Amino acid sequence: MALEDICGFSDTPVHHKWSLASNFEDTTSSFHVTDYYNFGLRRLKKPGRNGGIPLDFFIPSLPNIASVNHRPRPPANRSVTARRPFPLCHGTTTLGFIFQGGVIAAADTRASAGGLVACPFVHKITPIHSHLVVTSSGSGADCMLWERILAREIRLYQLRHRRRLSIRGTAKLLSFMLHPFKGTELCVALTLCGWDKEAVGHSASPNTGPKLIYVCSDGARLQGDVFSVGSGSPYAYGVLDRDLRWSLSKEEAVSLAREAVFRATHRDAYSGNNVDLFHITAQGWSQRKREDLKEEYYRDMERRAKVVEERKKATALDALE
Repeated sequence: MALEDICGFSDTPVHHKWSLASNFEDTTSSFHVTDYYNFGLRRLKKPGRNGGIPLDFFIPSLPNIASVNHRPRPPANRSVTARRPFPLCHGTTTLGFIFQGGVIAAADTRASAGGLVACPFVHKITPIHSHLVVTSSGSGADCMLWERILAREIRLYQLRHRRRLSIRGTAKLLSFMLHPFKGTELCVALTLCGWDKEAVGHSASPNTGPKLIYVCSDGARLQGDVFSVGSGSPYAYGVLDRDLRWSLSKEEAVSLAREAVFRATHRDAYSGNNVDLFHITAQGWSQRKREDLKEEYYRDMERRAKVVEERKKATALDALE
């Protein structure tokens, strides 16, 4: 599909396209976005071309299940629903923040389905390119699908224009792609943690540097310095609001992120097992070795025991005096 797009052979009956004239990087560029899963969106005005290069973004449409199985569609007045055996409550803890040394992204590794631990070793932080990682919260299948779509579209943009799409442009593109699914059961909450570099041959821009942008499945897009998403986010925010500051060193920032995830997983039943941590700088992202949160729990118990012993010694000395 990527070769069809680049070579210009995308006008096939399979691709039902609708156009979305938008400005992702504050330029005159326009993007084509495919009608996802035949939602029946109206066809907008066909955008122009930028320098003779069409900016087309394609997403495969799902086949019509009724036509494949040759089964008649149900009457319009009947709704066919499949009941779930139990409610699938989503839960996770992801966070990201900016400090003087770059951007820190951290997350737990537990995938839950209601009261069940579906998988204890899930990767909730996905590298998109050398200077961008995405933390995911929501439905696991939905998040994996849209992360792959986003990585593909960024790669196609880079092949067409010989430069990488900015973090803000990436967030805007993702927001426009997710907006048609507003009101559906799609559950995606992604936090883009990255670093924008100056393009070769371009002057320095104030938009370069660390970026942290939150995008969810209804198309909302927020930029900030700290985000925590998931059922454990209130506990993580409690730790971050207490100790987060711009002047943190790398070691202090890593320790803070690890403690925030640990405190959240200790109180939130839907989060736990391990902690993944990424550090993004102007040189790219680097991943810290995955750590078991049980070790952090034992270290915390030892610290508490030492504090209790010191208090007992201080009380004994006061009594002797």
